[in-house]
Amino acid sequence: MDWILLIALLVIAYALAAFIIHKKSLWQDHITFYGPLMAVKTDRIGFFDRAIPFSRFLRVYGTIGVVMVVLVSVLMTLMLIISILHIMVQQPELTMANDPKNVLAIPGVNDFIPFTFAVWFGLLVTMVVHEFGHAILCRVEGIRVKSMGILLAVIPIGAFVEPDEEDQERSTGLPKMRMFGAGITNNILAGILCFALMIALLGFAVPINTPLVKAVYVDNPAHLAGIPPNSIIKEVNGVLISDRADVTAVLDKTVPGDRIPVIVEHKGVATEYQLTLAAWPAEMSDKTSGFMGVSYYDAPLVKEQFGLLSTPLGVIILLATPIYTIMEPVSWGHFGLLTIDSVDSTMWEVPFAGFWFVIQILFWCGWFNFVVGTFNALPLIPLDGGYILKEGIERLMDRRGWLQYAGSVVSAISYGMLAILLAVVILPILLNWKW
Repeated sequence: MDWILLIALLVIAYALAAFIIHKKSLWQDHITFYGPLMAVKTDRIGFFDRAIPFSRFLRVYGTIGVVMVVLVSVLMTLMLIISILHIMVQQPELTMANDPKNVLAIPGVNDFIPFTFAVWFGLLVTMVVHEFGHAILCRVEGIRVKSMGILLAVIPIGAFVEPDEEDQERSTGLPKMRMFGAGITNNILAGILCFALMIALLGFAVPINTPLVKAVYVDNPAHLAGIPPNSIIKEVNGVLISDRADVTAVLDKTVPGDRIPVIVEHKGVATEYQLTLAAWPAEMSDKTSGFMGVSYYDAPLVKEQFGLLSTPLGVIILLATPIYTIMEPVSWGHFGLLTIDSVDSTMWEVPFAGFWFVIQILFWCGWFNFVVGTFNALPLIPLDGGYILKEGIERLMDRRGWLQYAGSVVSAISYGMLAILLAVVILPILLNWKW
């Protein structure tokens, strides 16, 4: 069934079910609505009270988290300002990253975030980790939690915790800031742990020399014969092939102009192609044998590239991976195996079945936790970082008798931050506009 038709049917079914539930006021104790969105909730949240005996540790954890949130907030703001200066000075050309649909991290809509189980699982885990952080610190700080639940829009798109409003209003200062910062702290730590576990597991993947054709040279034999990239060579000139050395051994017995059959497997289908071999380009080799014009997946080299993930640049590389594996496939393509199913997985001996599926789940759990955590740290209401800023400014100005000005200061900073975010998105479009 066509994906668009399937999605349309699911949306219609969801809208119909939501309308009936809302109209007939069904299951009011367990279903609520936020605008057109339906949420499944429960008030059985007593298990959060189990955190209370660990209040001392959790308050220290929360305080460290507030400090971390402030640092992340400052760094993120500086990075965004530097990005604006770079855009204004360099005036880079528009790319896929500037497409409005890629501003929002919606799987399947955003070109860089695929619609896969690993992606949705990572997104849901991120939301739960974030909201549980708020709920646990609420109980530690004496704020009651009324309910928790999952927000639905055909599929789960969010998690929420509903604290008691009166208790939350009575809480002030550092306790309130700890409560707001706990979700961000949880996200960033969960992101680090997921990435660390993924990198550790990658150490158990052993590269092999299966002749996987990653690319074909334009106007050369393989390209002219129609061999598609991401094909595995199975047979050359009647000789069964198991690794790249076998291909070399067969081709060493040929000369330019020889016509040979090559069988490759692409997407599980084996197809035979007839190649007329060419001479090796002078800049590549001085061999006198025939040349097919293919470039192989180099698993040992990829293993070395994976080693970069253990360096201080590792997190930056991982955060950039979804974008650059699409925009720069030649230099970043080897990291694509971390994000989505790929024929590249055939190039590795792994310790257990489903290894790359686990890697992808860990990647997206780490990626979403890191992105959601750092974004939420921005000093912008209604983000958690904005509420921490608000509480800090109110307490600071209250001591000086200037509390009446706190709201204006917070609003000015929030609007300034919003202007910076919009500038990062809109400036490249305006600078490339043909006036």
